[in-house]
Amino acid sequence: MRYLTARKRAEGKGASHTGTEHHWHMQLSAVALAFMMPTWIYIFGSALGQPLETVQATFARPFPAILTALVLVVGLRHFAKGAQMMIEDYARGTARKMLVIFVYCLSGALAATGLFALIKLAL
Repeated sequence: MRYLTARKRAEGKGASHTGTEHHWHMQLSAVALAFMMPTWIYIFGSALGQPLETVQATFARPFPAILTALVLVVGLRHFAKGAQMMIEDYARGTARKMLVIFVYCLSGALAATGLFALIKLAL
């Protein structure tokens, strides 16, 4: 039997036991979202309340469509990773596993639905 101190057992492991991977993913996606969101909000806000033809013309252009897709994918991935970290901090056992699976399924379903709606709108 090896004797490990509490510090030695915890070294290099975060709440998800993958070290700093979650931390860096969250930092990078937060910075990406910080740059993308103001531009996307401006584009979305200018299209909000407009007739359908104007909205379709807005999102048929490459930049707004690509930016919207990136905001959906990066934002929901950021949500899933953040929710996973929170769940792993506060839930235990089978409930933890089920909640993490639920969050990833929810995130994937929302991203797929949003991308489908964007494709239908842009084409």
